[in-house]
Amino acid sequence: MIEMSSFFIAFFVIVGAFLSVVTALGLIRLPDVYTRTHAASKSATLGVMSVLIGIMIFFWTQGGFNSYFVLGIFFILITAPVGGHLLTRASYNSGVKLWEGSVQDDLAMDKQTQEQIATKNEET
Repeated sequence: MIEMSSFFIAFFVIVGAFLSVVTALGLIRLPDVYTRTHAASKSATLGVMSVLIGIMIFFWTQGGFNSYFVLGIFFILITAPVGGHLLTRASYNSGVKLWEGSVQDDLAMDKQTQEQIATKNEET
């Protein structure tokens, strides 16, 4: 039982560390704020959650389970993607340009659709 739990602990901690390194590389290498925010919110969330799961398993095998780890995992799962989304939306609304290699701008199309609906409502 101890050997199997040690395997799972090591697996989750190593996966979490790897995803944290991927996050750091993404923040350094990616070209614009939108792709950097994507790297920070997705892989950092999974990395931190993996490390917390490994720590939770470690303390569970030592005889002391603490619900704070579950709350921490839940808190990271909820807040990190929402924070990344809000930062990206604020960057777009403040006029930060997309990378010139970007293929599609969904928010621009969304704004045009909202303006068309607003003009139709004003006409009626």
